[in-house]
Amino acid sequence: MPKYIWLLAIATTISVTGGSFLWPLNTIYMHNELGRSLAFAGFILMFNQGANIVGNLVGGVLFDKFSAYKTILLGTLLSASSSIFLAFNHDIISYSICLLLIGLGSGITWPVMFAMAGSVWPEGGRRAFNAIYVAQNLGVALGATIGGYVASISFDYIFIANAALFIVFTFIVFFAFKGMDEERNRHMHTNVIEQSGKIKDKSTFTALIILSVGFFVTWFAYSQWQSTIASYTQDIGIPLEQYSSLWAINGFLIVLGQPLLKLFTDRITSPRKHIYVGAVIFLGSYLIAMYAEAFTMFAVAMVILTIAEMLIWPAIPTLANELAPQGRAGFYQGFINSVAAAGRMLGPFLGGLVVDYFNIQVLFYGLIVMLLIPFFTTKLYDRGIKPEQALKKEA
Repeated sequence: MPKYIWLLAIATTISVTGGSFLWPLNTIYMHNELGRSLAFAGFILMFNQGANIVGNLVGGVLFDKFSAYKTILLGTLLSASSSIFLAFNHDIISYSICLLLIGLGSGITWPVMFAMAGSVWPEGGRRAFNAIYVAQNLGVALGATIGGYVASISFDYIFIANAALFIVFTFIVFFAFKGMDEERNRHMHTNVIEQSGKIKDKSTFTALIILSVGFFVTWFAYSQWQSTIASYTQDIGIPLEQYSSLWAINGFLIVLGQPLLKLFTDRITSPRKHIYVGAVIFLGSYLIAMYAEAFTMFAVAMVILTIAEMLIWPAIPTLANELAPQGRAGFYQGFINSVAAAGRMLGPFLGGLVVDYFNIQVLFYGLIVMLLIPFFTTKLYDRGIKPEQALKKEA
């Protein structure tokens, strides 16, 4: 892999490790420590992801129009300063405001990460996006492994660790990414000509929207593991450190499972088929979780969920990159990341409402029905693209 892919991957791992001390425990902290309802916790997380959506769109546009380096530095400084403040002030008001600002800063950062990966290694295809995805999940595994045990001692240490790693991430960005803009331009076939911010081809943007509907559904369902399912595991007596270990399983399986994944993707190269297979496996994980009453069954469901996301998560940015007109890679990656954030935004809030007014089983039935939608959106998303613009059809 090119040098900048390695740098992006290392920085991603450090950033996500810091974030993973906190985000799996957000709902548990607000519900169990601060005494707020699940719906309230979901409402705060909704604002966090709403800010993330705004950040993704802003970050994508700034990448295309302005500077990759200055854009990622802006997002990093915003997240780091908010994390430092949160380390010393985590009452509900401070907590809510800092989560919003962290969401905004992270939103600005991630489209640059993905767009840079596609820009500096265009011949890498799925591999470029998979490198960032694997780095994210290595961070999830490390953060979740340590975070649950740290939180069982004191939540104060969680906030301190989160802030410390954001500071390290900021230094890496400041000193290692200064040549990012030159590297991006060097790898582009032509420099960006169109800077108007307008979508040049409406058919590709329509295809992106259709593709995004299925992506939204999968993230809506996935977010329940960090909110309603997280709280449900506590209600049925599963210890906090065991719940956190589910995310360690998730992260380490993604990293260690790459050789087996490569065997599959080398034989079936179509990102569209990866989504089909992943969606089927996704359904299976929720069927198991619906009847789980012990940690072992939740662990099995998490393993199955992880296999599904390993196929789906890198495939969507890959297709978005293929759809993007020249000079719009940042916007398309920002858009697709904002859709994922929208799923994470509405998932905890609406899922919390369902559980508060009905029960967790009703939520599971609803999720299983919703998870049929990605099959249709993946099948239909590029039907409206002109023949000369269409992606290569799968065999």
